[in-house]
Amino acid sequence: MIPELLAWYEVEKRPLLWRDSSDPYRIWISETLLQQTRVDQATPYFLRFLERFPTVQALAEADQQAVLAAWEGLGYYSRARNLHAAARRVMAEHGGRIPDTYEAFRALPGVGPYTAAAVLSIAFGKPYAVLDGNVIRVASRLLGDARDVTKTAVKADLQGWLDGLIPAHAPAEFNQGMMELGSLVCTPRNPACDRCPLAAHCIARRTARTGDIPFKPKKKPVPTHRVVVGILVDDAARVLIARRPESAMLGGLWEFPGGKAEPGEPLETALRRELREELGVEISNPAPFHELRHAYSHFKIHLHAFAARIDRGDPRPKVSTELRWVPVADLHAYPFPKANRSLTEALEHAGDPRRLPG
Repeated sequence: MIPELLAWYEVEKRPLLWRDSSDPYRIWISETLLQQTRVDQATPYFLRFLERFPTVQALAEADQQAVLAAWEGLGYYSRARNLHAAARRVMAEHGGRIPDTYEAFRALPGVGPYTAAAVLSIAFGKPYAVLDGNVIRVASRLLGDARDVTKTAVKADLQGWLDGLIPAHAPAEFNQGMMELGSLVCTPRNPACDRCPLAAHCIARRTARTGDIPFKPKKKPVPTHRVVVGILVDDAARVLIARRPESAMLGGLWEFPGGKAEPGEPLETALRRELREELGVEISNPAPFHELRHAYSHFKIHLHAFAARIDRGDPRPKVSTELRWVPVADLHAYPFPKANRSLTEALEHAGDPRRLPG
């Protein structure tokens, strides 16, 4: 089976920017990006990220806000924060050299089993098998394993099988071949079994169960939250933004202050309550400004933004780590989550924020 996979990969592999590179830093960045987005989406981020931070030293010396700005739009911002922290650890503890042992690399912030196996096999030729979504699909079909692949024990069994299969002489080609096979041929729906180099070894194909394997239970419906935020404007045509705590979801990014409305709570009432709790201020005459919907991995939001002026109180960061009054023209310099970035773009189109109703 291994010779067929390696021969197929040699012919069919895509000419990706990070492929055929032995630079562990480039490979590390690419594998981190590919954990959360498709190849076509990852490519421009890869180019921009390396342009701004071409070496692990450059990344370590960068300000975290610059790192988050380069990551903006990808989501899972903890990965960007962990990359930054890991780069600093590499400089401080490993003399600027990315460690080539599993234990040392795995100990870096944010490095899980998949990232460690991918970087060590591709950059250093170490025989550690990767297990991502594509590989899980290929392996479970080859084995005819119809168990729930979201279960830890099932993943461990698949990992063990792959660990015993990966060839010591070509670990990079094996891992990339398995991932490429899952991406191009052994797809979730309508796999191209007639083009698969491993078709003769595949139990799922032989038993006509490729549509049932891998098995995953149906996901529960995700909740939708109503969210209210305030576009607070001062006499100098600046708007107030708040920086989220590092430990929170979207930590380190900036947003317009606000929060979730309680069930049945009127939106304007929710906004006044949130700004009172979050900033210690009272507002006057909030007026609807913009509305949008956005989906995260485990929930959705229906966001309502209101333009308003502060009537009483000086804003104090009771929840956020920092507050800033910023001209609309300067908002592009701050890293925002996608939903809030939509609001900054709407503000840019609206012109002078002092003319907003509210």
